Amino acid sequence: MRRRDVAELAGSCGLGAWTAFGVLTMVVVGHDGIPLFGDADLHSWCVAHRPDVAVALARGLTATGTGVVPFVLAALAGVVAGRTLRQRVLAVALGLACLAGGQALRYAVMTLVARPRPPLTDWATHASGWAFPSGHTTTSALTAGLLIIAVRIRAPRGRTVLTLVIGGWGALVGITRVYLGVHWFTDVGGGWLFALGWLGICLCAVAWWLPERLTPGVTDAATEPARRTAGPTGAAGSRTDTAREPKEFHASDDPGRRGRSRPA
Repeated sequence: MRRRDVAELAGSCGLGAWTAFGVLTMVVVGHDGIPLFGDADLHSWCVAHRPDVAVALARGLTATGTGVVPFVLAALAGVVAGRTLRQRVLAVALGLACLAGGQALRYAVMTLVARPRPPLTDWATHASGWAFPSGHTTTSALTAGLLIIAVRIRAPRGRTVLTLVIGGWGALVGITRVYLGVHWFTDVGGGWLFALGWLGICLCAVAWWLPERLTPGVTDAATEPARRTAGPTGAAGSRTDTAREPKEFHASDDPGRRGRSRPA
């Protein structure tokens, strides 16, 4: 895709997601952090349906959404996205910066909103801090987004399946937070919206300002038409001029006219 198209699409998605996140945040703040939109009903259902096997699986899956695992996966996304060594080093640095910056900004929002978590007696795993937006959800969604971008750039075959698998992992980490009783569902929804908005802003900035030689998977709108029109020898202009030259047509001599022009 062209750099301009990537920047506009990513910026639009990021702005739309953050607009929705802002609306949800205002609703949460306006209701003093109480459960919203069926939060309490879904929480009660999860607490009442917790077999030991499901809880163990949920704990194992939710553990991949925090700590060192997301940073390792973000670095892997940078390695996959780049073509040259220089591109890979830069992509790894940008991916880690995007993840760390998103976590820091999310923590600031969480502190300002200060939404209480569900009752402690319903928790099936350890948790700390305020509830909105969910930290595990935001981190795993950002990591999944970075991996999906890398796959879409570099994998010509099977990328749809990989996209679904990676996106499913990012979504399931958020769902486990609700199932384990440490977040309301709107905390998880807020984490998804926040992650999508931050990822869109980061991708827009990279596509807009990073030099083309350092940006894998995109082309410059100014150079693409020239590449299509230039021939293998760079002489497209001369061929065009030759083709545009009018052809000279010579009428055939009339035998009768030649005969009449002879002297008697």
